[in-house]
Amino acid sequence: MADVREGVAEEDLLRADLYSMLANLLAREPSQDMIDVASRLSGDESELGQGITALAAVAKKSTAKAVEREYNALFIGLGRGELLPYASYYLTGFLNEKPLARLRGHMSQLGIQRNDDVKEPEDHIATLCEIMAGLIRGTYGDPLSVEDQHAFFNTHVATWAGHFFTDLEAAEGSVFYAPVGKIGRAFMEIEIEAFRMET
Repeated sequence: MADVREGVAEEDLLRADLYSMLANLLAREPSQDMIDVASRLSGDESELGQGITALAAVAKKSTAKAVEREYNALFIGLGRGELLPYASYYLTGFLNEKPLARLRGHMSQLGIQRNDDVKEPEDHIATLCEIMAGLIRGTYGDPLSVEDQHAFFNTHVATWAGHFFTDLEAAEGSVFYAPVGKIGRAFMEIEIEAFRMET
């Protein structure tokens, strides 16, 4: 991974790491190891930092079994979970709609292939966070310019992810995931503002 990260600014690597953390926490129920890592995080007084501190506090008291139950209730459920973490659903009210087709076209242009091990449609929030991390780090080739990162973010993430993270923070079943929602919401606001200032 070190060779991929070469030449990428430190603040961009921190952004990529935050995207990766969100992707890992949202792609599947976290392992005990992931929960233990979360329990050792520390944040500052910013809203994002407060979310990180809150996640660490909840993680210290969480077991993998309890977080698995919460994850299943939020995202899987009997028939469907409390939340549907897909761009298509948030933007159109239905799954597998135009936002997914648009994303697949953009992924193809960027040389990003679907992971055959992942059964979820590509417009899942975890996949989009993983892609953003990869675009910043250069996982799919050269790291994307800020302008190209901005174009991808604006088209596929900014339009709905803040709403999803707000819903996650406030969801009835959110305990471990409430601070994940706060982190995601605050991070999306920071990204939107930073891209606005840089372009």
